[in-house]
Amino acid sequence: MNLSLRASWTWLVPLGSFALLAASAVAGVGILLAVLCGAALVGAVIAAVHHAEVVAHRVGEPLGTLVLALAVTAIETALILSMMMAGGDDMAVLPRDAIYAAVMIICNGVVGICVLLGGLAHHEQTFRVEGAGAGLAALIVMSALTLVLPVFTTSTPAFGTYSASQLAFVAMASAALWAVFVFVQTVRHRDYFLPVTGAGDLDVHADPPTAGEAWASSGLLLVSLVGVVGLAKMLSPTIEGAVEAANAPRVVVGIVVAALVLLPEAWAATRAARADRLQSSMNLAIGSALACIGLTVPVVVLASIALDLPLVLGLEAKDMAMLAITFLVSAVTLSTGRTYMMQGAVHMVLFAAFLFLAFVP
Repeated sequence: MNLSLRASWTWLVPLGSFALLAASAVAGVGILLAVLCGAALVGAVIAAVHHAEVVAHRVGEPLGTLVLALAVTAIETALILSMMMAGGDDMAVLPRDAIYAAVMIICNGVVGICVLLGGLAHHEQTFRVEGAGAGLAALIVMSALTLVLPVFTTSTPAFGTYSASQLAFVAMASAALWAVFVFVQTVRHRDYFLPVTGAGDLDVHADPPTAGEAWASSGLLLVSLVGVVGLAKMLSPTIEGAVEAANAPRVVVGIVVAALVLLPEAWAATRAARADRLQSSMNLAIGSALACIGLTVPVVVLASIALDLPLVLGLEAKDMAMLAITFLVSAVTLSTGRTYMMQGAVHMVLFAAFLFLAFVP
C-alpha cells in the first residue's frame, strides 16, 4: 500500500470523524452538525473497512475476518452498556433489541445481499460448509439461550427475564461457545474457513503490507470504529426524534443504531462477495453474529448483576417466529456450500419482512 495514499483520506477521515464527535459532545447536535456527523459516519465506515482489509491482508485468513468483527462488537458492547447505565428501566430491553436486530441484520441482510450480488456477478459461488455449518449451529444455540428460553422459564415472575443464576449460566455458555468457535476457526480446523479457491481474489498475489503499515492501520481502524459508534450514539437522539415524529415503535431506534454500528462489517462482506470471495463474507457474517452474543451477553449480564440493572431478554412471539424462520432458511442456504441469487433473494425478503414488521407490528 502506498504511503502517500494513507497520508490522505485514510487517516484524515478517521481523525475528522473523531473531531466531529468531540465537537458534537461539546456543542450538541444541531441541524448542521447532524448533517456533518452523518457524512462523517459514512466516511468512517469506509475508512474502517479499508484499514480492516489492510490488517486482514497482513495476518491472512481466517484471522483477518476476526479483526473487524471483534473490534466492532467490543465497541458496540460498550455502547449498549453505557446506554443501559444512563437509561435505567427504560433501557432494560435494549440489549435484547440490539442482539436480535444484529442477528437479523447479519443473517438476512448481510448474507442476503452478499449471496444476491455475488450470484448476479458470478452466477454461482462456493464456500466451506464445514466452518459455516458449525458456526450456524453455535449461533442457533446461543440465540435460543439468550432470546427464546427466558420467555419459558419460571424462576422469575416478570416476562422474558432470567434469575441471577440463570443469567450467569447463559453468559458462561455463550462465552464458552464463542471461545471454542474462535479456537476452531483459528487453530484446530483453520482450513475449514479458508477459501476453496483464490482464483477470484485479486489480492491473493499482492504483496502484503509491512508490519508498520499493519500496526498503523490497526490504530486507525480503532479510531474509525470509535468514530462510527460514537457518531451513531450522538445521532441516536435525532433518530429517536424522527422515529417518534413518524409514530413508529421505539424498537426501530435500536434497529437503526444497530444498522449504523454494523455498517463496516456489511460493507466489507459485500465487497468480498462482489470480488468472488464469498468465504470471507461468510466468515465475517457468522463470526460477527457469534461475537455479538458471545461478547455482549457476558458483559451485559455482569453489569446487570453487579449494578442491579433491569434486564429483559425474552423476545415477543412475532420476533421468535421470525428468528426461527431465519435459522431454518439459513440452514438450507448453508447446507451445500454453493449459493446463487435465488437464495440471496429469499434472505432479502426475510430482511424486508423484519423491517416492515418492526414498523407495523
